[in-house]
Amino acid sequence: MKNTARISGSLSALVLLFLVSACGPADNPAKAGRIVGGIGLTRIAVYEQRPGPDGLLTGAPIIHAVIDEGFYVMSGSGRLELNDVHRGFRSINLIPGRYVQVPPCTLYRLVSNDHLVVLSLTSGGLPAEEVDFRIYFGKDADASPAEYARLSGLAAAEGLEGALKRRDEAVRAYSLFISLWKLDKPTYYMELERFVGLQLNEAAPKRDAIGKAVDTGPAAWTARFRARLKDLPLNRNEMSPVFYFPPEKESPGLSGLVQPVTNLEEIK
Repeated sequence: MKNTARISGSLSALVLLFLVSACGPADNPAKAGRIVGGIGLTRIAVYEQRPGPDGLLTGAPIIHAVIDEGFYVMSGSGRLELNDVHRGFRSINLIPGRYVQVPPCTLYRLVSNDHLVVLSLTSGGLPAEEVDFRIYFGKDADASPAEYARLSGLAAAEGLEGALKRRDEAVRAYSLFISLWKLDKPTYYMELERFVGLQLNEAAPKRDAIGKAVDTGPAAWTARFRARLKDLPLNRNEMSPVFYFPPEKESPGLSGLVQPVTNLEEIK
């Protein structure tokens, strides 16, 4: 959409209007494919309830196998830490209006300096916390599926407090990993390559689920847009509903309190 609404402040003050591209009657508006372009869209307020073990206000370090994730800074300030097997460790400051796009196979962490709130945009029609992600808890946790499941499930079991415990466990392991960047770069790269390979292997059996999200999201949007172009100038009477997102309660996520934009409602 031209001049997409400038996003600032809390989502409670934000009404997102989305024109649906499909010609003809609308189907279920709760599908991710209803977001413009079939992207995933989530508001993230990085955890500030208490510092992590390293003294920083931060989310958990996570990685995706195939999803690209962009961060548009809505308010506050902080930084994004990045780790990839080609360039190693990097950090970029986050200020309002800045946009950073992270490719797959990059281990990253959001850190808040002052009430950092970002808008996460993800490829494939999937929110960042569905299907394709893995939290870094270190080699020992990765070697034990039961332990990884216990740690990753803390938020579901204990709510916000569990999410902070999960974050803390991840940060402890991540801090040891990051220290290798200065102390032992070969071991740093070896560990990062191990973790990237693990996530790629974990994602492989999920091809069908990820592919379905692509088919009903980005691919469907592309098909509708191409049909609209083909029909020019005869589609001036297209009857497309307008959708909006009614603000919902935040829930504890990987990097902070999240509000995924999933349940769109039609404006009558």
